[in-house]
Amino acid sequence: MADGKDEIILRGLKENNLKNIDLNLPKGKIIVFTGLSGSGKSSVVFDTLATESRRQMTLNYPLYVRNHMPRYERPQADLMQNLSPVVVVEQRQIGGNSRSTVGTYMDIHPLIRLLFSRIGKPSIGSATDFSNQSSFGRCPTCSGFGEVIAPDLNKLVDFNLSLREYAVKFKPLSPSGWQGRWMMEGGLFDPDLPIEDYPEDKLHLLLYGPPEGEKVYAPFHTKNGPQPHEWDGLLPRFTRLYINRDVSKLKEVSQDDVLAVTTHSLCPTCQGSGLNPKILECKIDGHNIADYDAMELTELLEQLTNMKEPMGTSIASQAIPLIQQLVQMGLGYLSLSRKMGTLSGGEAQRVKIARHLGSSLNNLTYIFDEPSAGLHPEEVDLLIAMLKSIKAAHNTVIVIEHDLSVIKAGDEIIEMGPGAGTSGGEVVFQGKVDGLTNSLAATSLHHQFIINKNPRKTKEYFTINEASHNNLKNISVTIPKNVLVTVCGVSGSGKSSLMTEAFPESVPECIMVGQGSIGISSRSTLATYMGIMDDIRSIFSKETGQPIGLFSFNSLGACPVCNGKGVTTPDVAFADPVTITCEACEGTRYSDEALVYQYQGKNIIEVLKLTIDEALDYFKLPKILKRVQTLEDAGLGYLSLGQTTSSLSGGEVQRLKLASHLQKEGQIYILDEPSLGLHLKDNGKLLEVFQKLVNKGNSVILIEHNLDFIAASDWVIELGPGGGKHGGNIIFEGTPEEMLQAETLTAKWLRDGI
Repeated sequence: MADGKDEIILRGLKENNLKNIDLNLPKGKIIVFTGLSGSGKSSVVFDTLATESRRQMTLNYPLYVRNHMPRYERPQADLMQNLSPVVVVEQRQIGGNSRSTVGTYMDIHPLIRLLFSRIGKPSIGSATDFSNQSSFGRCPTCSGFGEVIAPDLNKLVDFNLSLREYAVKFKPLSPSGWQGRWMMEGGLFDPDLPIEDYPEDKLHLLLYGPPEGEKVYAPFHTKNGPQPHEWDGLLPRFTRLYINRDVSKLKEVSQDDVLAVTTHSLCPTCQGSGLNPKILECKIDGHNIADYDAMELTELLEQLTNMKEPMGTSIASQAIPLIQQLVQMGLGYLSLSRKMGTLSGGEAQRVKIARHLGSSLNNLTYIFDEPSAGLHPEEVDLLIAMLKSIKAAHNTVIVIEHDLSVIKAGDEIIEMGPGAGTSGGEVVFQGKVDGLTNSLAATSLHHQFIINKNPRKTKEYFTINEASHNNLKNISVTIPKNVLVTVCGVSGSGKSSLMTEAFPESVPECIMVGQGSIGISSRSTLATYMGIMDDIRSIFSKETGQPIGLFSFNSLGACPVCNGKGVTTPDVAFADPVTITCEACEGTRYSDEALVYQYQGKNIIEVLKLTIDEALDYFKLPKILKRVQTLEDAGLGYLSLGQTTSSLSGGEVQRLKLASHLQKEGQIYILDEPSLGLHLKDNGKLLEVFQKLVNKGNSVILIEHNLDFIAASDWVIELGPGGGKHGGNIIFEGTPEEMLQAETLTAKWLRDGI
């Protein structure tokens, strides 16, 4: 055995479902954790190793600093030794506001601004003046947004409805807000007459206000009695309050709500850059800062590398490594101005990784949560090279992963299992890849794709005509109905643009199941998420004659000591936080009174402890059974009704979201990378769900890189050939069998796996 300092030593791990396990993790290696969704991988890597490393790191700071930092509770373990500082690259989608771009996220943009302020001609102001968020730098027409936003009357008003029926579809101006109530009660308008039936003069007054030069007042009821208040018209009022003011400062409405009822067009003054025309006059070699922002990164790299002026060279040399990192990750087609929110899952994942790679620190532990998520098989090779380069810089790399290529690239493989949830939490295997013989991971390594040789036929099609969203090259495509269709292609090839933007415009009734996380709080459970908790409480209430609230830990039934949280967190000032299971309810969250009452021999806690499989035998109400069955169909039969959604793994969340939509039939489903975070065995279960859905008369369209799903489809559409401006074309349409003969990147990997 190597010197103890060369290993991370973990003993007696008990977080979540871990069964008191011991692990030695070699440093300076690539260690891959694999296993089913919910088998305990994250409990070891995130909840134990990363949490403890972060907790100990914060101990190096003075108490007053520590008090302002995140506070970590000591994980449940007997011994954790030889940890090194961790860098965690999580799978969570990058947040950020609508102004967050690749340039700001990677911290490249401040360097470009500095460059223009120092060597741009004519010389203008400081680096901050080159920002669309500074008072001098922002465009006077669009306030730095790059777009001119105007209210869209047809989005704002439903002319078939009356004011009382929410004809105004913007919440603050509808009956739910004070302005809407005033419109109804002020006597100017009939609140019960559909807007389309208003006489011409009343309609004009409602929408545009009084004729120019005139003023109209309506009484506004205050605590001091009615006060006259000027009515300026719906569109002028909306523009004044929600467009010409900084939306972010308005508490009653979000920016997204405003954008939902407006139209956007490129700002004619700044041509979309958001910058003051005076700023755009400042140039380097004929290019202004907006040109630099819009260039593909490969072109920008060339500009910066060829910089001659000593001051410019010095600044450019700081930006070049960051841009090179993105180019090496296969993202050379992006630009600094590309908004983070518009990146595909695979692109965002790689930008996030690139951000961490500029560090010159070593002897760190890098933790990656399924870094292959959202990547085409061709791009996984790039990822593996990047993981090896981090290791080569004297770091330890820990990866949670299901992708077989990444597993094979690991120096040490640790498989958790044998099952998921309570059936998991043990180490099934630890060692080199070639030592894997009889576990789930072993069978996965020799897995071959099964090509669908009898695809379903159809005579009906959805049609998309001349789509030009983002990088789509004015493409038209027909997509067969009532079959299983997969849309594939490398990251940035246009899959999401085609299916999540162009397709819903042609087929608005489609149901989108995206990659976004579900709203998860510690009080949200499987039963509440699936909408059956109210029915369970009603059953108890009818059976016992007690109020419904008694069977909710958010209401009358809450344990009086912990207020329904199940734990108490005593405030211990500067020490680590401590979470203690509530002694009164023993963590169940319910009061003693709530537990007295039973339905079919079980109290409310015992019912919530039922697994999905057990619940199917226990309940009789068709509505509950139907929804529980969808959880079973989505392969979640091992979870309990009361399990909190915050404790679910990424793969489980994805299937839970799918289950919540599976209650409908005769629908059109679009699923954005449903294999994300799933083990091969789970993929099989999910594929069964899709096949059943299609057999029931639904259309199922997947945006997917996973070759198992592509091989099992009835019809495949591939976009490409590359990403960004090198993508946006349809390069293949046909059956999986026909794809084997095609000369595309996906076809190459499909041939390799059969």
